[in-house]
Amino acid sequence: MAADLSDAEKAQFVKLHNDARAAVGVKAQVSWSEAVAAKAREHASTCRTDHIQGPYGENLWWGWSSTAGWVGKPADAMGSWVGEKPYYDRSSNSCVGGKVCGHYTQVVWSRTTQIGCARVTGCNINGH
Repeated sequence: MAADLSDAEKAQFVKLHNDARAAVGVKAQVSWSEAVAAKAREHASTCRTDHIQGPYGENLWWGWSSTAGWVGKPADAMGSWVGEKPYYDRSSNSCVGGKVCGHYTQVVWSRTTQIGCARVTGCNINGH
């Protein structure tokens, strides 16, 4: 079930993206796009964990808890994606040691100007 993000959560996603970008010298900041968020919501509502084809880059993140009412926060997703930074070798523009770093590169991609995120609850992913 789609659960709308609050204005504060949207602002946090934007801030955390811009902080990660600034940390590596990307001057272009991102802003929030309701159109991009609608596409994210459309895909997230399917509960599919595969990436879709189309004009948008994307990062997927999911979390679960046995605690009733737990909901992941923007910092949880961003921490996971930006946490891939040590696995990215900028000089070769590749991931090192067979590690995943594509979520990180998506965050700091210099040509990205707008972001939109979505949250859904109630998906059964890998039995969780």
